[in-house]
Amino acid sequence: MNRIEMFKRHLDEKRAIKVISGIDNFDIERVKNVVSAAEMGGASAVDICYNEEIISAVREMTSLPVFVSSVIPSELVNAVRLGADAIEVGNFDAMYKKGIRVSADDVMDIVRETKRMLGDMRTFICVTVPGHIDISEQIALAMKLEEMGIDLIQTEGAATTTPSKAGARGLMQTAEVSISNTVELARNTSVPIMTASGLTTTTAPFAFAAGASAIGVGSCINKLNSVVAMVAVVKSLVECTTRRQNREFLNV
Repeated sequence: MNRIEMFKRHLDEKRAIKVISGIDNFDIERVKNVVSAAEMGGASAVDICYNEEIISAVREMTSLPVFVSSVIPSELVNAVRLGADAIEVGNFDAMYKKGIRVSADDVMDIVRETKRMLGDMRTFICVTVPGHIDISEQIALAMKLEEMGIDLIQTEGAATTTPSKAGARGLMQTAEVSISNTVELARNTSVPIMTASGLTTTTAPFAFAAGASAIGVGSCINKLNSVVAMVAVVKSLVECTTRRQNREFLNV
């Protein structure tokens, strides 16, 4: 079984975990630490920025499927040539930090151009649906992406949320928008949904209960200062996202 087929199996079983090193994280040693932690912790895939040196280094060091995220079609296509197992239009956080908002039309333009440039090259494609646009626009975009044959849709929402509470309540507030978007998109499309943006070990089970086939987890892992700590979080996520535990959660 090749790498992306393993990830697809985890999607089918609704237990896929993608560890995100950060679309604007170009510190190769830190990226390698995150990737090592993801593999040791039992994650399903890793997501890295577009950088030729980083892609090559990560491809050599892990057996996990490697997603490369970008909003530039030429970078996504070149990532496939460099050995990426999947490409992702998104993680838009780096743009949001600059005050740039991405529209549904922007996303479609990027996807169309990427697919045009890919030509006959086949690859697994994930697309992030902007969490700040109206939910009706998100659903319409997801439907268009399904018609185009996109393999996976990722939600987001943390960038639009400012928690007002501490502790578990604050964690729920941060994840609430992305999880609620998951509910709506899962109801209206047959494309697997990956919930991302602000998830932690506390909120990950809610994402799967909401209909997600996968979660994308970044800051609660990549902001940590030791590989040991990162591994511990990944293992905790793996433990809390098995199908048995999801059923137990739903029956509480």
